Amino acid sequence: MIWGFGAALTWALDTVILSVALAKGVFVSTPQAIALAAFVSTFLHDAGSAVTAFVYMALRRKLKDTLAILKTRAGLVIMGAALIGGPLGMTGYVISVNNIGASYAAAISAFFPAWGAFLAAIALKERMHWFQWLGLIACLAAVAVLGYTPAEGIPGNWTVGIIGALACVLGWGTEAVVVDWGLRNTAVDNEVAMQIRQTTSALAYAAIILPVLGGWGFATDVLGSDAMPFVALAGASGTVSYLCYYRAIDLIGASRAMAVNITYSAWAIPISLIILGSIPDLKGVVCAIVIILGAICAATDVRSMLGATSQEA
Repeated sequence: MIWGFGAALTWALDTVILSVALAKGVFVSTPQAIALAAFVSTFLHDAGSAVTAFVYMALRRKLKDTLAILKTRAGLVIMGAALIGGPLGMTGYVISVNNIGASYAAAISAFFPAWGAFLAAIALKERMHWFQWLGLIACLAAVAVLGYTPAEGIPGNWTVGIIGALACVLGWGTEAVVVDWGLRNTAVDNEVAMQIRQTTSALAYAAIILPVLGGWGFATDVLGSDAMPFVALAGASGTVSYLCYYRAIDLIGASRAMAVNITYSAWAIPISLIILGSIPDLKGVVCAIVIILGAICAATDVRSMLGATSQEA
């Protein structure tokens, strides 16, 4: 479970740092920049993460392992998971934010662990006890409350926004299950899987999404701006997060790993306080506590722990 919390902490750090980057002038200078900001920042983030992963794997002398896996069915499975979770999931999230606003998008997309747990129960035969489901439901409800702020209007099309949010839930939840299946049924190392995931996502954005949106010119502008060091730092933090996340999936399974990973929304509160000086309100503090406790309950077999304790006694 410690790997899951490590993934959540570093993803919260990633999120806060990326928010600093998105507040820089280059991302808000023109209407086009504002429209492309999420897509270009995600591409540069994943590209930076892919470079960091390459350096990490080179230092570990495991690049040959990645190349070997790419030639196998397992490599194709991990690449498929990357496309599901990256371009599908993240693009769906961005479309949702642009159409129904961040509050609604965050509240709906927060339910991806529920979909992932359901899919894992069917495809991987993962079983969760009733108290683990209760913990997951409490965690998801608190995330939804934390992310939701009522707004009078929405910036775009409601139907398109809902479809985008559902695509995000489908993409992020399915990615974890596919990766779990790949790690269970093959000899794929979780670090190799992480490198394939980040590289595939970055290449998909570079070859498909940015050309379709006409975003390469703006991406070049961001590369030379004062926002880029923050994007690169966020990408490095994201690499560590995915290393921990894939390790957690390998050790405790997709459904439990997702339950712990979603606590990033809670960890973002103290990290924002430290880095940005943002003072949390009572709702944020209460939701953060519920999220962390709910995730611990969802990821831990309490009955086994109690049984072990009684045996020791």
